Amino acid sequence: MKTEILKMLRETDDYVSGQQICGKLGVSRTAVWKVIRQLQGEGYQIEAVRNRGYRILDVPDVMTREELESMMETSWAGRKIYYYPETDSTNIRLRQLADEGAPHGTLAVADMQTAGRGRRGRTWESPAGFSIYMSILLRPELMPSAAPPLTLVMACSVAEGIMDCEDVKVQIKWPNDVIINGRKLVGILTEMSTQVDYIDHVIIGVGINVNMTEFPDSIRETATSLRIEAGHKVRRAKLIAAVMKRFEADYEIFMRTGDLSGLMEKYSGMLVNQDRDVRILGGKETYTAHALGIDRNGELIVRREDGTEEKISSGEVSVRGVYGYV
Repeated sequence: MKTEILKMLRETDDYVSGQQICGKLGVSRTAVWKVIRQLQGEGYQIEAVRNRGYRILDVPDVMTREELESMMETSWAGRKIYYYPETDSTNIRLRQLADEGAPHGTLAVADMQTAGRGRRGRTWESPAGFSIYMSILLRPELMPSAAPPLTLVMACSVAEGIMDCEDVKVQIKWPNDVIINGRKLVGILTEMSTQVDYIDHVIIGVGINVNMTEFPDSIRETATSLRIEAGHKVRRAKLIAAVMKRFEADYEIFMRTGDLSGLMEKYSGMLVNQDRDVRILGGKETYTAHALGIDRNGELIVRREDGTEEKISSGEVSVRGVYGYV
């Protein structure tokens, strides 16, 4: 009921009468008043005027399941939500839910993580009250070899969702780091459970630095947040909903084509590596090349100094001017 009342209050700038709410939801005025009091206790500024009803004056940065549900404008992405004030990792929680039969599109969100992880086993700083830690469960009908580009799909969607909400220029550092002004804003970690010829599930975890103003010494020179870049606090639930809306659309394009061909143009338009010199840190050698863009499988196409072209599917790629590489 709390979710439905939030939606009704958001749909108008005017007052919503208690009678309207009671009639639509089939509940008593007392029940409505109890929910309004709960919402006020969570930080919502709701005006109650006799003979007129209720009106939202201001929505703070509230993170609850009901707040997230009331913001969603999707058909399946993020329609089933598990919210944790604190957990070890949303990827870990979602893996357990997947094994228990959770449906495609299930979203796990946490206010704080105690065991957040990035790529290659790196830790992801996850303090409470400042950032977004979320993971989405996918059950794509794909061969396992076709699934890795889903990480790039999410990078594209996160970048779009951020720019839908805030007046900032966001770029993607191949394959899936989302950056602003050469500093990291978003990390994405994708994990799969597969059999030989089919996928059990894919879990894509996303960490976004939202309202942080300080960072640990280890990442102070390479990380940033939306609050720093936009100059004001950002509502996390609104941003999560925007990312889910973009991801649902981008995922469906990907599934129709079976590759990144339908998303390459807009992904490349945000790619900081595009037409730039990059340093490739491979398993056998480190060398400098010129990045030409990505192919439909998400591999980075580079031209070596001797003119030969090759595709990079894994390993570290550093871009001049990004993360301190000059």
